[in-house]
Amino acid sequence: MRPCDGALTRNFRTLFLGSVATIGAGTAEAQDQRYVFDLDPLLVERRDTFSGAADRATSMYVSDLELERARTGDLKDVFAGIASVSVGGALPLTQKIYINGVDMLNLGVTIDGAAQNNRAFHHVSANAIDPGLLKQVRVDATVSPADAGPYALAGSVVFETVDPEDVVPEGQNVGGNLRLGYSDNGATQQGALTLAGVHQGFSWLGYVKRAEGDDYQSGDGTTILGTAADLYSYLGKIAYQGPEGHRFELTGQQLEDQELRQFRANFGGLGGVVDNLRLYDTTRSSYSFSYENVLADGLWDPKLSLGYSESEIIIPDPWDSNGRSGTWSASLQNTFNLGGNNTVVAGIDHQKRFGNYTSPTFGEDYREESKVYGIFAQARLEPTDRLNLSFGARFDHQEFTGLNTASLDNSGMSSNISATYWLSDTFAIRGGLSSVFGGIDIEDNYTYLPSWTYATLEPSRAKNATLGFDWEPGMLKLGGEIFVTQIDNARSGISNFDFESRGFNLGATYGWSSGFARATLSHSDVEVNGSPSDTYSAQDFGAPLGTVMAFEIEQDTGLDGLRVGGGLDIALDYSTDSTGSELDLEGYEVVSLFAEYTPPARQNLTIRAEISNLFDTEYADRASYGADYLSVTTLKEPGRTVSLVAIARF
Repeated sequence: MRPCDGALTRNFRTLFLGSVATIGAGTAEAQDQRYVFDLDPLLVERRDTFSGAADRATSMYVSDLELERARTGDLKDVFAGIASVSVGGALPLTQKIYINGVDMLNLGVTIDGAAQNNRAFHHVSANAIDPGLLKQVRVDATVSPADAGPYALAGSVVFETVDPEDVVPEGQNVGGNLRLGYSDNGATQQGALTLAGVHQGFSWLGYVKRAEGDDYQSGDGTTILGTAADLYSYLGKIAYQGPEGHRFELTGQQLEDQELRQFRANFGGLGGVVDNLRLYDTTRSSYSFSYENVLADGLWDPKLSLGYSESEIIIPDPWDSNGRSGTWSASLQNTFNLGGNNTVVAGIDHQKRFGNYTSPTFGEDYREESKVYGIFAQARLEPTDRLNLSFGARFDHQEFTGLNTASLDNSGMSSNISATYWLSDTFAIRGGLSSVFGGIDIEDNYTYLPSWTYATLEPSRAKNATLGFDWEPGMLKLGGEIFVTQIDNARSGISNFDFESRGFNLGATYGWSSGFARATLSHSDVEVNGSPSDTYSAQDFGAPLGTVMAFEIEQDTGLDGLRVGGGLDIALDYSTDSTGSELDLEGYEVVSLFAEYTPPARQNLTIRAEISNLFDTEYADRASYGADYLSVTTLKEPGRTVSLVAIARF
């Protein structure tokens, strides 16, 4: 293996390197195929042109196999097995994602090129996404490249939805799949239908999902009120790809959740009250248009992305509250392919964000708006077989308009550099640094006050650093890094504070001919204004997570088509050491098992059975809000849950 190939393979270690051992069925020929450990990485490299670059050294990719198993679940299932990505909140509506202890609100997030992070209400998620429509997920932790766009303070997350060509079987013009699922805890039923077609370069896809159920029970048998599933999800996509590689694509998606929830949806109750429910009517939408030449490999390789995304949260009672946040985005860039793995990406981009709160009952109508104009360039070079370099810069100008027509203009430079050096064919060291202009972000529109003034508000800036290693002696993959993110002048209302998250990650994967095992560990501490932080003080920027671990194992049984496996999630006891915390965070251990069967005679049918939280552990995920306060009843995770999923492809 060349050193650069090792660097590419490392990118898949943390999330799914072991999944390359799943290629093939139970025959001797298939077992021989399982030893070809480069197949899965090469497949993903075609989707991410820069997968071997130095700025991807800490990137985490979710494999097709893992996305397939998460399609009838939620974002917690998407990131299962990777300790440095924590998902708390128990419900799709409330699930917040933390990367190395940093809230994803502080990362550049896109779906099919459309910028996201539409911050509306801190008791719900700004990034609710249905895993059923995902094709690819990539997390660039800590250090982001310049072409990740504005607001990528502590990294970036890229979601891509499924294409028609991924659904229609080879040799057919029309295809699709049907997924049916049932979970006994909460009696949740769900069904999802995907239909797609391709014809003479044109392609189309339609997807619809419905999930409904009752309130679930936590590990000790308590019914957690306000947790019933009531979800609709839609995706539509049309595309045209010409014989010379020119591809035009238009995508629209929407996620709706309308159900009675806790007064604060991400709590189990406040002050012991657990039955004070109110209606949350929420809608998440994202629309995008893109053009690129998928066959371009020279100096002219342009890409255009246009997008609009929106979060709307309506709470009719008791104050007729209506919150809407949206982002218009546009990016035009060109990749200069200089030969080999050497490229330069340069371009311009623009984002317009807004937050709007209205309450017709009280005659309230408040709005904030931010416009950012950016220019950027990012070089990704391979000077030698053992050295990968990536460096870039961007300049952003922001025009911010607050309540009462307050106006603030700010500008700033951002820069980054990353390097990976292979000391041998199996051992590499890597690191990265960045300084990122963040400007003034839109605030949670449910907190707007007509008395706000902005005279003392300063633009934010993030400083990031990471240093790590990779060791790949054969089928064993080991790696880890230390990281630090500092955000100066983070915004809270009309004031600023300083935020920091620092810690380390470790990971190991071992694959064999019929399975794999994987272990990851992450530790992070967060500070606000130089002191250890409680949950509330770090809200919307990070969370005190401490040490969390994840273990996974999968194995072919020897029976054709039958595969079994399981996982273990662990959080150690943790004291935030914050004067604002009233309780230490309690640790937990959660075991899950699954069996998946694809009949050899019916390869288009898959049946999956799963037991989550096997031992009925009573716990709230470490990334859920409020476990360090006496007054907060945390939103507990479901107790033992038996699920059955059937997938038919046609």
